[in-house]
Amino acid sequence: MLTTNTIEQTYYVIDFDSTFTQVEGLDELANIALAGNPNREKVVQQIRDLTEKGMNGEMSFAEGLRSRIELLQANRSHIEALIDFLRTKISDSFVRNRAFLHDYSDSILIVSSGFKEFIVPIVTELGLKEENVYANTFTFDEDDNIIGVDENNVLSKDKGKVKLLESLHLEGDICAIGDGYTDYELRASGLATRFYAFTENVERKKVTDVADHVVPSLDEFLFLNNPSIA
Repeated sequence: MLTTNTIEQTYYVIDFDSTFTQVEGLDELANIALAGNPNREKVVQQIRDLTEKGMNGEMSFAEGLRSRIELLQANRSHIEALIDFLRTKISDSFVRNRAFLHDYSDSILIVSSGFKEFIVPIVTELGLKEENVYANTFTFDEDDNIIGVDENNVLSKDKGKVKLLESLHLEGDICAIGDGYTDYELRASGLATRFYAFTENVERKKVTDVADHVVPSLDEFLFLNNPSIA
């Protein structure tokens, strides 16, 4: 568990999709699951459009998540294929700064609206701790088909990241790093001290316009915060 007894502690709250990795996990899961389906391109684009609207703050996140899951048509076996794919899509600057991830793993939280099933295997391989990963989880039927999301998880709801961080009661400086509007909401709520719009993989004007800093890589973030780490 994270320790909260050091007032000067700095926590790094990092997004996963399009930040830690170059892609959106749920979009890519759909791409894998629908291989051979004649409607694959159309359905994947529908899911991508819903993802983009959610990341820009243009629609209810919870509504968009439910709609994407309904379109998904994926099985547990597809998640394994996705994990293999994501290993090749880790953001370049995160790979370069593997030492930072390992050395500061007690202070790094992955807070994502994505899913633990594919996030934990990726981030732990780069030195982060499974217990510091906060994300959604899928629900499955008896045939291991994905049928939904755990509705009891606050991250499945609107402003889920805010609710999650509130529940952790962290004391200290909190830096939020991500590419989406849900990451900015941590700053807007007053929970995060600063919000860094991460643009290595995607740049959203509605997000960069409200950021304290725009960082094109993890290297830039580390230079701004502690040159000795970079």
